[in-house]
Amino acid sequence: MGQAIGQVLSFGVGVALSPIPIIAVVLMLATPNGRRNGPAFLAGWLIGLGVVGTVVLLAASGGDASEAGAPADWVSVVKLALGLLLLAIAVKQWRGRPGEEQQPELPRWMKTVDRFSAGRCLAMGVAFSAINPKNLILTVGAATAIAQTGVSTAAQAVALVIFVVIGTLGVGAPIAIYFFMGSRSEQLLAQLRDWMARENATIMAVLCLVIGAKLIGDGISAFAT
Repeated sequence: MGQAIGQVLSFGVGVALSPIPIIAVVLMLATPNGRRNGPAFLAGWLIGLGVVGTVVLLAASGGDASEAGAPADWVSVVKLALGLLLLAIAVKQWRGRPGEEQQPELPRWMKTVDRFSAGRCLAMGVAFSAINPKNLILTVGAATAIAQTGVSTAAQAVALVIFVVIGTLGVGAPIAIYFFMGSRSEQLLAQLRDWMARENATIMAVLCLVIGAKLIGDGISAFAT
């Protein structure tokens, strides 16, 4: 089980560090319906990660991701492909980062977040965690990495749960701050929102570069053995 858990830690951190979803949930919490919409977004996030992770894990396990205790060749190919995709995202984010004096542009829908219903917030949570390209790639990578260990089904399930929990820390932290600190959280959350908006592209670029390089390295190492 330890091997499976170790495989998902970096992927979980990569999902957790998602600036735009964190900004979105902070904006939701600042609206009159924040006590309802924030948790709804969090629930959608958990559902999205859990469903995609489970589907990929079942598919990878059914595809014999582990052969005699070692990753199957197709797993290494998947890792190489995912790594290259992440490197492409890293390059795109780095080139698109705003200049020092340039105000970062946020999605237009964020200006209407005060009119969102709980259902829409839940759907957005699912979309950001499960359909967002970066998070989808990381979830596929995590589930495949779990399956390749060849551990028991129960151990794989525990590793997946740990991945989902770690991946939820980013959007969950503002909600926890909001409920535990009350009105005192306003300034702290505003500072978090502004910092995430300013450094979004840099965070994404560095994150995708590091995890992408790791995936490529793992894939090459598997073929070299």
